[in-house]
Amino acid sequence: QVQLVESGGGLVQPGGSLRLVCAASGSIFSINGMGWYRQAPGKQRELVAAITSGGVTNYADSVKGRFTISRDNAKNTVYLQMNSLKPEDTAVYYCNAGVRRSAYTSYIVYWGRGTQVTVSS
Repeated sequence: QVQLVESGGGLVQPGGSLRLVCAASGSIFSINGMGWYRQAPGKQRELVAAITSGGVTNYADSVKGRFTISRDNAKNTVYLQMNSLKPEDTAVYYCNAGVRRSAYTSYIVYWGRGTQVTVSS
């Protein structure tokens, strides 16, 4: 099996920073894309940022210039550095990863269970 576990969420004041971490473990042969999504109450889940295995990144317009996604391929881990946080960033943040469990299988997308980020004074 494959597990993705997020950490680093919490309560922060507007203008503050948080760093989210997502570690993938289990039966992993290789990982291609990894990403962060978020879902606020009453809203659909949306892409925040994504990164390919080669380090190419993509961001939602709402977080460009404030958030930075990075990954450590040796550790099967993806990070999200969030700066200048705003109340509208409040949501449950989920990570996902495209994982291949052997050289003979296709990539399957796995999801973490999420971590709560609350931006409030």
